[in-house]
Amino acid sequence: YLTINYKGGDKLYVPIDQMNLIQKYIGSDSVKPKINKLSSTEWVKTKTKAKKAVEDMAVDLLELYAKRESLEGYSFSSDTPWQNQFEDLFPYEETEGQIKSSEEIKEDMEKPKPMDRLLCGDVGYGKTEVALRAAFKAVMDGKQVAFLVPTTILAQQHYNTLVERFKNFPIKIGMLSRFRTPKQQKVTIDGLRVGTIDIIVGTHRLLSKDVVFKDLGLLIIDEEQRFGVKHKEKLKQLKENVDVLTLTATPIPRTLHMSMIGIRDMSVIEEPPEERYPVQTYVVEFNEQMVREAILKEIDRGGQVYFVYNRVGTIDKMAAKLKELVPEASIGIGHGQMSERELENIMLDFIGGEYDVLVCTTIIETGLDIQNVNTIIIYNADKMGLSQLYQLRGRVGRTNRIAYAYFTYEKDKVLTEVAEKRLRAIKDFTEFGSGFKVAMRDLEIRGAGNLLGVAQHGHIESIGYDLYVKFLNESIRKLKGEPLEEKIETTIDLNIDGYIPSLYIEDGQQKIEIYKKIAAIDNLEDYDELIDELIDRYGDIPKEVENLMDISYIKNNGSKVFIDNIYQLENTLVLEFSSIDKISPNLVHYLSESYSRRINFDLSNSPKFKYRHGEDMLLELKEIIEKINSFNEEENHI
Repeated sequence: YLTINYKGGDKLYVPIDQMNLIQKYIGSDSVKPKINKLSSTEWVKTKTKAKKAVEDMAVDLLELYAKRESLEGYSFSSDTPWQNQFEDLFPYEETEGQIKSSEEIKEDMEKPKPMDRLLCGDVGYGKTEVALRAAFKAVMDGKQVAFLVPTTILAQQHYNTLVERFKNFPIKIGMLSRFRTPKQQKVTIDGLRVGTIDIIVGTHRLLSKDVVFKDLGLLIIDEEQRFGVKHKEKLKQLKENVDVLTLTATPIPRTLHMSMIGIRDMSVIEEPPEERYPVQTYVVEFNEQMVREAILKEIDRGGQVYFVYNRVGTIDKMAAKLKELVPEASIGIGHGQMSERELENIMLDFIGGEYDVLVCTTIIETGLDIQNVNTIIIYNADKMGLSQLYQLRGRVGRTNRIAYAYFTYEKDKVLTEVAEKRLRAIKDFTEFGSGFKVAMRDLEIRGAGNLLGVAQHGHIESIGYDLYVKFLNESIRKLKGEPLEEKIETTIDLNIDGYIPSLYIEDGQQKIEIYKKIAAIDNLEDYDELIDELIDRYGDIPKEVENLMDISYIKNNGSKVFIDNIYQLENTLVLEFSSIDKISPNLVHYLSESYSRRINFDLSNSPKFKYRHGEDMLLELKEIIEKINSFNEEENHI
């Protein structure tokens, strides 16, 4: 049994063959889940409230989608020879995700209805290039493109990228931000109005009343959730009948992506570019000698360093200490309490190579792409959340250079268990895409919140992510008129030992993990994969574990063919079905022929098959279930 403790000392004992009914609660790092009493109705109320909110949201989403489908927009022409030439000039090897996303976006642009597509991909996975291909396509049809970004620094970065990327083509690019003088801004705005500017990159300055386009065809929005409510209202007006592409680096969980198909057009880039190395990650006590060596090592190869120090009050002291420690380095300071202009100037100087080291707070957590920074040192990393550490580490390693991340904690400090686990987790997840594992859960929930709205984020927290997505899937299927799967739980009662002996797996946490995996065995592929994993991790599989795997396979496949109960009467196996209409007459005939005198049927109101088994009862039971399953599939197919 697995014991679940509730508030007030209540306990629930769950048999190991029903582990599939338990889900791990996944909320964000910051919110502690509320524990209820076993006898209280509070959990039921919380679920009902969340389910109602999900259903209402699904209705709104589907209505919005239907409305968009009926709008008439501009249908872009097919790719021109110049388009192919532009794409061939991309200096890197595209990833499959980039190619697929680009095709999906261009296909959308060629349709008569306005595009509204979301492009998701981790930081540095090449979303900008995909957006530029869409922009080029729009300009080839004589349309203008607006590229809206949340910060002035990002506007400058994107502007530089565009100028470089479009240099071989007669395409005029402009920029609107506070870095431009009023005179420069006026010239740019006039150019947009008369049509001499093809692509404009800008901050929310683009949303001002004096900005009028001659013929806007495509709007690209980078990280829309970072714009305020007022800006979003203006955006709504700008979006009308224009193709819209929204970019986000906050990962959208795959399960949520699947449930949004047919409601929100999404493209996902899941793999990093070629020749990108995982960031070398070290978790160490803060040590002045190590810090000096790490900084000099980076400077010696012509690179720059982020030193993250999250206390604004003493950040100047820390910068002075580093200057003493590494007199060879030029050091800049950046934090969120500076005026925007001051901070922007510091960042631009850093981008321009004026400083070797930037001592900064976590303001660098999102958005910045400075390819020359390939070492990050984080002071007191044990005080930060997992997703924050993951995001910070994502600031380095943006090129084919090996990058280094040092997560430091105070000398002689005994870490709390939580902090130690967090730092160990981030060290373990050094592979690319590993972010889509545990370390990204907090971010994914943030991503889900961004996609679905703040109110829904609260419901995800209250009932956990997995249950939320289950409700969302059900609501959408119901509204689309798709049948909901009838789910039957098969109960098995056999005189067989099925469990994981403590001698085989000692660690309690690992044991629960394996019980969960066994409970999820749905097909032979799952079965074989788990056997390989168990042998690899723990050695030869004991008979009891093998039995448990067989029982789980039988249970999960028995539910597919509507078997309620399977039990044993001496040397006879009894398979009880949920109702007579779940049994085809042809199936009875087929099984009679297959097993002749060993099987007989009771087709009353509670129908049963009775089978006299031989020596290997589980093997024979598996075979019967497989036969029923494949027969039903064939008959349904016909």
